[in-house]
Amino acid sequence: MGFTNGKALRPTAKVLPEHARNHNRSLVIQTLYRQGELSRADIARETGLTRVTISDLIAELIIDGLVVETGQREGSRPGKPATMLELNSEAFQIVGVDLSDYSIFRGAVMDLHGAIRHRHEIPLTDSSGADATAKVIALVDALLAQVTRPVLGVGIGSPGVVDLAGVVLSAPNLGWNDLPLQSMLAERFELPIVVANDANVAALAEHSFGGAASDMMLVKVGHGVGAGLLLGGIPLFGSTFAAGEIGHVVVGTDGGMECACGKTGCLETWLATPRLDAALAVTSDDNARNTVLAEAGQRLGIALAPVVGALNLSEIVLSGPTSLLEGALKDATVETLRTRTMAKFHGDLTVRMTALGEDIVMRGAAVMVLSAQLGVS
Repeated sequence: MGFTNGKALRPTAKVLPEHARNHNRSLVIQTLYRQGELSRADIARETGLTRVTISDLIAELIIDGLVVETGQREGSRPGKPATMLELNSEAFQIVGVDLSDYSIFRGAVMDLHGAIRHRHEIPLTDSSGADATAKVIALVDALLAQVTRPVLGVGIGSPGVVDLAGVVLSAPNLGWNDLPLQSMLAERFELPIVVANDANVAALAEHSFGGAASDMMLVKVGHGVGAGLLLGGIPLFGSTFAAGEIGHVVVGTDGGMECACGKTGCLETWLATPRLDAALAVTSDDNARNTVLAEAGQRLGIALAPVVGALNLSEIVLSGPTSLLEGALKDATVETLRTRTMAKFHGDLTVRMTALGEDIVMRGAAVMVLSAQLGVS
């Protein structure tokens, strides 16, 4: 289970015969997942697969409960009306868990399209280490008690550096080091489990449910600051699984506050939610507050400009408290990016807030399960 470096999220073409069946099955599911109601002939045209192959795969998917026939196509086409098909979004349910907030762990039971059917939260109350792990188990237990369909899997977005086997290599805010969270939960619950970095998970949600571009970076602001990257629709993890760990990049040469990591002037000291809240709490003057937010946005722009220049990204999505990120902070980020990159190549860069709100990591966790279990997103 889990992701592999260089693996595209969405299948788009046929492959060699020895790998064909599972790939083509995913291709058919992906086509119905993204396009909705189609006939067998429609699917054959969209995928390039033969009608015989499509009939065989659809018969299998109907038996599995993943695809249902919805009736005959309406209209005046000549010949026998085609039987329409659609993905059965209620065939399975997915449990998504978000561990990124500094005050609560949250989770949800979702259908195959990421629609939330049930929510549950557990206060974190400064728990760390084994106590935090116990709260993850309690949250998954509570969510599984609410499912009404077979469970396709459990997806979890965790802060920190997480490898492709779901081991949390380092999550200082939770006191986790080399925690095999994925295998631990898989053994306990006997279900498919996928664990990944919360910002990477949020990027998957934005790609699948937020209409994001295939070359994009999602910056997640919460207890810390992290980023998820997609290049050509492929998640980027890095050689040590720390791609996007921008929170501890020092921004500027003018010092700043001391960071929990021991350095001075890390992006996290300017931008993390607790730091911003503390800086804003000392004044009620709007101009002073906007100055604090604008400086945080400028530091974010300084950190992002080399990334935008190196990767030629088309879109940056911000995820976090709208009251902090929207307005002066985002405006300063855009202005800093414009002054630090070449307008000819990066002038069309979009910087926007996510539309998925606080559900973004939970819904991204559902995408992880869909990709790992069905090969779709």
